[in-house]
Amino acid sequence: MARKKVALRYIHNRSRRCVTFEKCRNSLMKMAGELGTMCNTKACVLVYGEGSSVPDVFPFHADAVPILNRYKDMPDLVQFKNTVSQEEFLIQRITKLKEEANKFQRERENREILILLHKAMLGGILDVHELTLVGPKLEVILKNLGERIAKISQNSEPIGLPTTSAIGHQQHRHGASEDVSSASVAVNGLA
Repeated sequence: MARKKVALRYIHNRSRRCVTFEKCRNSLMKMAGELGTMCNTKACVLVYGEGSSVPDVFPFHADAVPILNRYKDMPDLVQFKNTVSQEEFLIQRITKLKEEANKFQRERENREILILLHKAMLGGILDVHELTLVGPKLEVILKNLGERIAKISQNSEPIGLPTTSAIGHQQHRHGASEDVSSASVAVNGLA
């Protein structure tokens, strides 16, 4: 049975908060131990509980002191390379969320426009507002199609579209009464 995703926010119920703190702290210390064992690294964890003046230390206080001293002796550039303040973190997070919101907004608008295009293709009538939405998207689609056709025609040999005289000959042979000029317009429109 999969665990349900827990909302990342402050837990107001004190007893639930204490139980969650214990579980997460123990899990964090267990992961630090596994990281040290599997990757042959030195790792320590300091966790200050709510209202606690002495931190919980993993693995032991004596083992953690040399690791922390080594960290303190590092130059500031290396030591603080990946650290950010709360304000910087929130700014980065807000920027990322705004980008995601804009992306979802563009995707929603594109879906709405594609629905309107489909409606127009099925013979539906679009009002002025819908036409103003569809117009720029239709221009982009036509431009992309033109670029694709140009690219395909450059990369491959001509397909050998039938000429006007060949179409006229086929129509007379099969007894078709359509005008040859409309076929030539269709062929010229494809080229």
